[in-house]
Amino acid sequence: MARHTTQGLPTAPRRTSTGRAISPPETGDADRVAAVLARLAEADPDPKAGLDQTDPFRLLVTVLLSAQSTGPTVSRIADVLFSEVRDPAGMLDLGEARITEIIRPVGLGPSKARNIVKLSAALMSEFGGAVPRSAAEMRRLPGIGRKSAEVTANFAFHEPVIAVDTHVFRVSNRIPLAPGATVDAVADGLARIVPERFKDGAHVWLFRHGRDTCTARKPACPRCLVADLCTWPGKAT
Repeated sequence: MARHTTQGLPTAPRRTSTGRAISPPETGDADRVAAVLARLAEADPDPKAGLDQTDPFRLLVTVLLSAQSTGPTVSRIADVLFSEVRDPAGMLDLGEARITEIIRPVGLGPSKARNIVKLSAALMSEFGGAVPRSAAEMRRLPGIGRKSAEVTANFAFHEPVIAVDTHVFRVSNRIPLAPGATVDAVADGLARIVPERFKDGAHVWLFRHGRDTCTARKPACPRCLVADLCTWPGKAT
């Protein structure tokens, strides 16, 4: 099964577009952003099919492991790790040395193992062993930054936040949707401009668009679903 290359999650089957044309908007950036998301949503109406049933703790740890590592490796190592442990208490019992041994192939193993132990201890002491439901609370956990928290909160609890990875950052600046010099600036911009009805699926749509079409090198502009809505000067025809 294919894997989500950022989070190490299984990739749901892509849905085909109905072929119905969506006219370009006539007014304002907000209208254009809404039109882009509407078109991506039409082509992939159930973006989280099979992706949002993951245990929140496993998802949080998997996202932590994904930093500077590839999706297939992260998925494989997460499978091994969670064959030995199921929850924060079990992770503490497993211990940092064993966790380090298991996760070494993902890179930065010792640092990530320390953070897994620390976040497990924090979940036990502050949240009764459960992952908090909001991204803001998750960001209080050791080793969990904004992207990791927003991915987990969105997938596990459907919080309407849009995590920004390298693909989402590129697409947002290139089309543009919410241009910004930093990940936080783009995330804040997307939070402001993306209509509420699209926020739950926006990360997946934009991630897949950046991974499959609006790539860093040689973007596939001729087959892009939103090419007529894109103002990127480097757009190919």
